[in-house]
Amino acid sequence: MAMIAAATVAAACGQNGDQRHVPETADSLVIADKYRTEIKQLAELPKVKEAFKTIEALNAQTRDNHILLTEIPAPPFKEDARAAKFAQMLKDIGADSVWIDPEGNVLALRRGQERSKTVVIEGHLDTVFPEGTDVTVKHKGDTLYAPGIGDDTRGLAMLLTLLKCMNQQGIQTQADILFAGTVGEEGEGDLRGVKYLLEHGPKFDSYIALDGGDIGNITNQGIGSHRYRITFKGPGGHSYGAFGIVNPHFALADALARWDEKAGQYLSKGGPKTTYSAGIIGGGTSVNSIPYESWAVVDMRSEDDAPLNVLDSLLHNAIEESLAKHNAAKKDGPDLTVETKLIGDRPTGTAAPENPLVQRAMAAAAFFDKEPELSASSTNSNAPLAKGLPAVTVGRGGKGGGGHSLNEWWLDDDGDQAIQYALLLLLSEAGLN
Repeated sequence: MAMIAAATVAAACGQNGDQRHVPETADSLVIADKYRTEIKQLAELPKVKEAFKTIEALNAQTRDNHILLTEIPAPPFKEDARAAKFAQMLKDIGADSVWIDPEGNVLALRRGQERSKTVVIEGHLDTVFPEGTDVTVKHKGDTLYAPGIGDDTRGLAMLLTLLKCMNQQGIQTQADILFAGTVGEEGEGDLRGVKYLLEHGPKFDSYIALDGGDIGNITNQGIGSHRYRITFKGPGGHSYGAFGIVNPHFALADALARWDEKAGQYLSKGGPKTTYSAGIIGGGTSVNSIPYESWAVVDMRSEDDAPLNVLDSLLHNAIEESLAKHNAAKKDGPDLTVETKLIGDRPTGTAAPENPLVQRAMAAAAFFDKEPELSASSTNSNAPLAKGLPAVTVGRGGKGGGGHSLNEWWLDDDGDQAIQYALLLLLSEAGLN
């Protein structure tokens, strides 16, 4: 067995803003010799060497595809235009079949010779940016600037080059490969694309997501999250003339303060990394009005379901306690009501370091002289991991930063190597004939 040291930091940030946590208990990672040998032998095959050269020769086209797709807006829940173009590009390259499913995912099947299993390789279509955002790519030297230029349009461009390279070199796999551009990975999209794929799409056996930083960063664990929109509603009125009626702002503030206190006490006892936050608050009409509603959007995350469920319960208790308190204290008017709506539920899950897909991802990274690092994050891999399917999220390569900001950037610094890495991982998982 061969040993590769792993970083033991408490948290790490991906190059395009993806928040990752590297488990503190991972003192070292072991790559089994069989997988090192498998990857090395695969990379030394003449057809794979030629494929690597083809990826390099396609660099300018990869860049053009990257820019073209970035400049097609894909705001949350409105990915249709980008999906249509991506589907057409896959058809033009020559996938065996291409379709857009009812949820909006773009799917392209490349049939294997044995067809005994199916491997998904995926990038997500959506960005975090609202409709109307200027997504024109700006060039500053060799660096590309645009919202979504890294997360995850680069992943889509990689998929196109992978398919074209395999077709040009006549590479045949044993397993079917499903190239996918998914919707709803970001924010309130709540992984709706991959969730739909799992419930209604073609059955698959393993999942590779292209959505991260350096190719040494391998996400094998999904950070789960619960997200709620909490809305307290009351009659509203004049701040002086209607004084004594219930005030939704005070009730919401009280509920959040109660949750913060109880959640903080619970987390102080230790356990897996778990977080909570109130991210957005709104409501009210003017400074001299008692608002008719007050709302907040909250987020809680954990690597494990148990603490996540505890925080969820503490939130609901805090809301009910605050509602009862403020209704009991009112001097006039009707009671407050509250609506607590679940707007996000991302499951947890883990593929063990010993899993063949994880081993292959680490061995392929080591082949390119990258030190593998396993981490936990919130990506499309969460959904298959929660179903017990092997899944990893691997890097887009190059260099980048400013993820989820208007100043997001990406630089093609050995970007071809990430595509070569993805090809090597894909072929090892799908089997090469």
